[in-house]
Amino acid sequence: MDRKKELKELYKQMKPPMGVYVIRSNFSKKCFLEATNNLKGRLNSTKVKLENNFHPNRELQKDWNEHGEGSFTFEILEELEYAKDDSKTDYSDDLALLHMEWEEKMAAAGYEFYNKSFGARKHD
Repeated sequence: MDRKKELKELYKQMKPPMGVYVIRSNFSKKCFLEATNNLKGRLNSTKVKLENNFHPNRELQKDWNEHGEGSFTFEILEELEYAKDDSKTDYSDDLALLHMEWEEKMAAAGYEFYNKSFGARKHD
């Protein structure tokens, strides 16, 4: 197998950490909650979007612009485990359920959501 095919096959077998993360405002009881099948990639992407003023959630972007990065805390709340066998490949329902569970926990703790108007987020 040539190197390019080998790398492509290795990439297909990668299993990045997936789960739910939150961006908490340090100046209010607001947060941005999202589930994703690639926590590291999504966190990096979200931070880049906020730093470059093109995050799709305008309310979060506005607060970020006004208060700065130091006014927010990024936290992974829970990682979702992969199935023991490799037959399962679609975790979107599991991620949606995990998102709902954390939304309930955060609401019970008195948090409001930046992304509440967006409904369930896409889990990519």
